[in-house]
Amino acid sequence: MSDKREDGDGWYGFDLDGTLAYHDPDQSFSEGHVGAPIKPMVDLANKMLDEGKDVRIFTARTPHPAIRAWCKKHLGQVLPITNTKDKHMIRLYDDRAFQVERNTGKIVGEKDEDA
Repeated sequence: MSDKREDGDGWYGFDLDGTLAYHDPDQSFSEGHVGAPIKPMVDLANKMLDEGKDVRIFTARTPHPAIRAWCKKHLGQVLPITNTKDKHMIRLYDDRAFQVERNTGKIVGEKDEDA
């Protein structure tokens, strides 16, 4: 069985803080602060939404009315908010992640020390 999916069969996750919205470490998340939009990522999310793709906010934060309001203002709609990956996630955009080549443990883009 192939693990490849058609674009319409899954969803795309966008990390909120530091990826879609500017992360200011001096701001308290508990107060519901969401930073200014980071234009290239917001533009990409909006492009995917325009194409009919399932786009979700992927965050460690508890869903908060401020996140929903930020989505409505900058993405034109309130997106689903999750902190859970599943087999239907196609791609995750995140400022902290490294891409690992499937089933090899190799970090994509890192040079082999022995080469």
